[in-house]
Amino acid sequence: MRMITLPPDYRPSDNEEFMSPLQVEYFRQKLLRWRVDLLKEADGTLASLSEGGIHESDITDRASVETDRAFELRTRDRARKLITKINMALERIEDGSYGFCEETGEPIGLKRLEARPIATLSIDAQERHEKMEKVHRDD
Repeated sequence: MRMITLPPDYRPSDNEEFMSPLQVEYFRQKLLRWRVDLLKEADGTLASLSEGGIHESDITDRASVETDRAFELRTRDRARKLITKINMALERIEDGSYGFCEETGEPIGLKRLEARPIATLSIDAQERHEKMEKVHRDD
């Protein structure tokens, strides 16, 4: 894979070929930055979680600390899952399938990828999935 330098003000546009080398590099860098940010947050969460046991004597304070810890653990778990999805998106960049719907093979679309760079389905395919989930959940 050859190195591509992005112009500092580069933004993908519909005027260029979908998933051109510049667009691929743009999303690769976006995903890498997102992963670094999540890992930094995770380190902060881990540091605050490992500060030891609960030393609050007041039952209300202890409950508050427990609630905060549970929230931090949920946040950390969500970040871990996001990092996994980011890594999978980076693998799709490497194999050339990034930006295309897993179901239809159609382009996912720049606006959707800009908003959710880990998207694997086009909006139409995503809506079909959500309808199917709803149908199967209601029985």
